[in-house]
Amino acid sequence: MSQLLTTLIAQVRADYLDLMETGGGRYPYTTAEKLCNDQLYLEADALAQFVAEDPTLLAARRGVLVVSESEQENPSVGMIISANIAAAMMEGLIDIALESGWLSLGDDGRLQLDAEELALPELAVTDVDYSHSQTARDNLVRPGNSLLTEVMNRAESAYLERLKGAQQNPYMLALEVASEYSLFAPDDIAPLVEENPLLLGLRGDGMVDEALFEGDPPAGMIISAHLTQMVVSQLLEVAVEQGVLGTDSSGHPLLPGNDSDEPVIH
Repeated sequence: MSQLLTTLIAQVRADYLDLMETGGGRYPYTTAEKLCNDQLYLEADALAQFVAEDPTLLAARRGVLVVSESEQENPSVGMIISANIAAAMMEGLIDIALESGWLSLGDDGRLQLDAEELALPELAVTDVDYSHSQTARDNLVRPGNSLLTEVMNRAESAYLERLKGAQQNPYMLALEVASEYSLFAPDDIAPLVEENPLLLGLRGDGMVDEALFEGDPPAGMIISAHLTQMVVSQLLEVAVEQGVLGTDSSGHPLLPGNDSDEPVIH
């Protein structure tokens, strides 16, 4: 666990203890839920720093943890990660409440909330807009190539080299090269997220084979799928420029057969 996350968890825990002690132990579940909602759904730039320190956060999956109606079906990478952090913290705070006697378990093992707390209105679900990032803006005007540009350049160089005398059709070759130069490991993806936190706003969009992860791909794999698509698109533009691939009336590359769909990670 990163130092940033360790510090944040300790702060939320301390805040919970303070609120519960000053409030006489009232509303233990609701207090925990509100703290998690308020403090653990971070903005893009802040969350990117957590990912940079702890790339394993990119292994997080949606599961049943994303409760926002607008995010449930196709949540962003940032929402998946935040929901997992919040769920883990919620478990920790509930343990504190049980140990302190603020909450108890029934005979069926379920949490018992008193009538007063059950009557409280349901808390609003936290939504975060990951389409804004000052870090991304700052890095956009920074001298030199971005990490993503470096990946694209390496893939393009390899593609151009293998196009020479290639028997394989340009589209299939683009898919092959893209798969070789795309990033899949969390340790490789995290630096790109740190450089461009807008990647946290990416969504699955059906780009990862449903059977591969039982319809619930890790957050990092969602980013990988989008990066792969970007590399493929770039390589197809190169193929058009080299005159080995035609275009339709709209200027889009002509793809063979049924391969006109976006690439899907298998």
